[in-house]
Amino acid sequence: MHKPRVALIGTGGTIASQGDHPLEVITYVRHGRILDAAALLARVPEVAQVADVEPIAFSTLPSTAISPADWLALLRTIHRVANEQPELAGVVVTHGTATLEETAYFLNLTLQAPLTVVLTGAQRPATGLSGDGPMNIVGAVRAAGSPAARGLGVLVLLNDELQAAREVSKTSTMRLQTFRSPDFGILGHVDEDGVHIYRRPVRRHAPGTEFTLDGCEALPRVDVVLSYAGADGFAIDAAVAAGAQGIVACGFAPGMVSPAQMQALGRAREQGIVVVQCTRAGSGRVVHLGSRQVEGVVTGDNLNAWKARVLLMLALTRSSEPHEIQRLFDTY
Repeated sequence: MHKPRVALIGTGGTIASQGDHPLEVITYVRHGRILDAAALLARVPEVAQVADVEPIAFSTLPSTAISPADWLALLRTIHRVANEQPELAGVVVTHGTATLEETAYFLNLTLQAPLTVVLTGAQRPATGLSGDGPMNIVGAVRAAGSPAARGLGVLVLLNDELQAAREVSKTSTMRLQTFRSPDFGILGHVDEDGVHIYRRPVRRHAPGTEFTLDGCEALPRVDVVLSYAGADGFAIDAAVAAGAQGIVACGFAPGMVSPAQMQALGRAREQGIVVVQCTRAGSGRVVHLGSRQVEGVVTGDNLNAWKARVLLMLALTRSSEPHEIQRLFDTY
């Protein structure tokens, strides 16, 4: 039987972390021991039954340490591997779960290689009793190598559930079913008998996007500011002073901020800073609400604030005009 060829790029995270004993499934983080891609793959020899997998060393970081610079380096690595190995069916990226959704969405917006990319992680470390990492790796490799998963954009696979990078979010601190797509649900399942897809994303996604980052060394600074009862404009003014080119307001549902924050966002807009309005509600669309929002605001649709930040960073590499950035938010 012909097996697909898949590359596995390790970035670190819980899935590759080691504790002192099998019951150390939370406090393992204190040790900072993280396996590289080859060592992680060696712990899951069963993956050879579903694909020929080549480990690619990248980093051994907790995902709390992942930065936009790492996103750019990871994008370059995937493009390099795809160019050097045109026979590849897909790429699996193992990643810590804290920022996995942000990395996935960044790749979903910037990847130009015509292969399937699947991110996976784990809630329990590699040394944990009943660790979820091995099956997540097998499932991600199945998806990356399957024709059924082609054309869906960048994907996230944990707990046998295949989800769209744009929509998925971590929703629980420790439970295995942490990744959810609140508004629309999963795309399908990955089981022993294959990849089963039940719906397809319609928003524009990799590999056919307009965000080409060849030669890009750094992304524009964008900060996220949270709304809460009594919030003043300090955090917004601080973001402006720090050099932010964009601000994502993670506001009250259905898409508003406090009066003091409204004034501060107005001052930011006067300096040409782009403001995107999202909601802290966790699901649902943000739309234009007239005088309840700062003039010239871009609405973030149903993106959560951290994904809106990713899109705004990329949008600012192309334009600082709110109308053009609104088009990008409506497209992606």
